[in-house]
Amino acid sequence: MALRIIARMFLLGLSAMLSAETAAHAGSVAITFDDLPLFGLYAPPPEADAITSDLLDGFRKQHWKVTGFVNEIQLQGPNREERIGLLRRWIDAGYDLGNHSYSHLSLTKTPVDDYIADVAKGEAVTRVLMRDHGKTEHWYRHPYLETGPTLAIREKFEGWLKAHGYRVAPVTMENSDWEFAEPYDAALARKDAAQAAAIRAAYIDYTAAVVPWYRKAGVALFGREPAFVMLVHASRLNAASIDALAAIFRANHLASVSLDRAMADPAYRTADNYVGPDGDEWLTRWATTLHRDLPYASLPEVPAWIADLDKKIEDAVPDPQAPPVP
Repeated sequence: MALRIIARMFLLGLSAMLSAETAAHAGSVAITFDDLPLFGLYAPPPEADAITSDLLDGFRKQHWKVTGFVNEIQLQGPNREERIGLLRRWIDAGYDLGNHSYSHLSLTKTPVDDYIADVAKGEAVTRVLMRDHGKTEHWYRHPYLETGPTLAIREKFEGWLKAHGYRVAPVTMENSDWEFAEPYDAALARKDAAQAAAIRAAYIDYTAAVVPWYRKAGVALFGREPAFVMLVHASRLNAASIDALAAIFRANHLASVSLDRAMADPAYRTADNYVGPDGDEWLTRWATTLHRDLPYASLPEVPAWIADLDKKIEDAVPDPQAPPVP
């Protein structure tokens, strides 16, 4: 009996040690989706509804805490009420929505007063939907992650954001999903199942390679892994890939947390002193502030054949997200 008790105590102690070790190595990621209601080649209402269902069902299955960022230009056209309904479904499912500007303008290329007017226009529907659900729209995500080409422009826009109750949602992890998403859409439109499957496989492989890179970059910058904020898009590709993405996060010991919780990490109090035309993610910005190097030599590259497919679509369809003109 005594030996059994001792053995049981040993096993319980070992289990506690392993649990503590696992917790010590566990990280977190806030998963954010840009370009709502949908990113990619335009989808008519029945298809848009099905894609949204797949996204929301995937979130629930994987217990993801998600924030979506809206471009309200997508609500225009003959199916306005149906498109608004897609946003309502996100909020009904318990997810928060933020402002991603009305028409996805570049702050680098747009006069700041025009840009501010576009952002204000982009809250007309979303802010009301959030209010109707007892919530406040308070997150803003810069299109292209461009925060201002000059200090005066940056300070003017950030002053407007603060005055209107917004907080910037930075990005500290991304997987270039937009480069894969439209080639995937195009393959599905051609009913080329083989190419669609190849694109999706390449996307999953690339994500599996790039997520560990960001973890390594976070350690290089802070001596530890920060809570990450992941940027992906509300696309057909991601709707078909949530289980695979969730497996990658689990393999990297990254648990899904809310954007608010991730932003409580002290890393997000690091100064971002970058001013210029580029849309860099925040690890790069902070590395500049802290005068530290990131391991760019080992950063995985999007496969060249994917980049080529994406460029062909971009050249052929200047604004693939815009709804058809009624």
